[in-house]
Amino acid sequence: MPTQYTLVAPCFFGTEHTLSFEVKRLGAQNVRVTDGRVAFDGDASMIAAANLNLRTAERVLLLLKTFPASTFDELFDGVYAIPWEELIPADAQFPVKGSSLSSQLSSVPACQSIVKKAVVKRLQYGHKTSTLPETGAVYKIRFALRKNVVEVMLDTSGDGLHKRGYRKNATLAPIKETLAATIADLGFVRRDSVVQDPFCGSGTMVIEAAQKAMNIAPGLRRRFAAEQFAFVPAALWAEQRQKALAQVRTDAAFEGVGSDIDPAAVALAAANAKLAGVGDRCHFEVRDVKDFVPRPGAVVLTNPPYGERLGDAAGAAALARTLGQVWNASPVAGLYAITADADFEAHFGKKATKRRKIYNGMIPCQLYMYYERPVKK
Repeated sequence: MPTQYTLVAPCFFGTEHTLSFEVKRLGAQNVRVTDGRVAFDGDASMIAAANLNLRTAERVLLLLKTFPASTFDELFDGVYAIPWEELIPADAQFPVKGSSLSSQLSSVPACQSIVKKAVVKRLQYGHKTSTLPETGAVYKIRFALRKNVVEVMLDTSGDGLHKRGYRKNATLAPIKETLAATIADLGFVRRDSVVQDPFCGSGTMVIEAAQKAMNIAPGLRRRFAAEQFAFVPAALWAEQRQKALAQVRTDAAFEGVGSDIDPAAVALAAANAKLAGVGDRCHFEVRDVKDFVPRPGAVVLTNPPYGERLGDAAGAAALARTLGQVWNASPVAGLYAITADADFEAHFGKKATKRRKIYNGMIPCQLYMYYERPVKK
């Protein structure tokens, strides 16, 4: 096995810059940013560090090979050439999942079958066996065909990295943890910040801000697929977990306040914050947005109800209007609202200082950022 690996971290479109900063802070080498992903190099410890610490990545994939393929024979040969026996034990489970875009090999099921067959043949050859029981650890294989070029990868994360382990349940159409973490970063949340969310739902925005402020690694409360990989020693995982624990800032003066009109959402948010290890830094209350009072110097991070969370465009407009009135009466350090409502600024009553296009899954959204520009001297 090589001592250096190429890793690929997919992310929401529009969040690449934040993720690249995270990756560089981990000490990764040769960081490359493209639409919807960040690629970087590192040793086996980087696999553990990236999974444990990256807040805005959707998963961490180990890139094994990139090659052209416009026929099934080329696809088979390229996959077969990978030394799978050095990666995957003879008893491992190895499901295959993939995608194809603008390629001659357009049938994903057919490509999956070819990739699986090539891996089986190589493992049988490499392990000198005719049987592969697939009863052991899971090694998820992923391939991506783009314009007749194939990338073959191993999924080191397992469940998506947005599954932190603290949100057992959620309200309708919750924002993903990874996207909430990006907004906390763009909102310049610091260890002494006061963060408020008047539409807190299950508390994700406030909880992610709290974990960022306290430098709590998002992956500390879950396990990852690569913890079962033979070529990533268990000692490396233990070392990286201990390193992450040592970097938690228990002295951070952060305070998070969430409110929602739904008592069930408020109770759920409080339970989630406790599971996330920030229950003593966050509190949640039942409150209508019209009664919301931002604190002086606070940062407001929010995902106003829209679309399936409300089901009524007029109702969403009314909530945005009320939020704008609250902001106008008590402007704070910053207000960052993500929504798919293209007319949010008109409803809010003020043009944003800055906007950023971000995709929430497949839904195009805008992050509307309101803050005072520093006076140049």
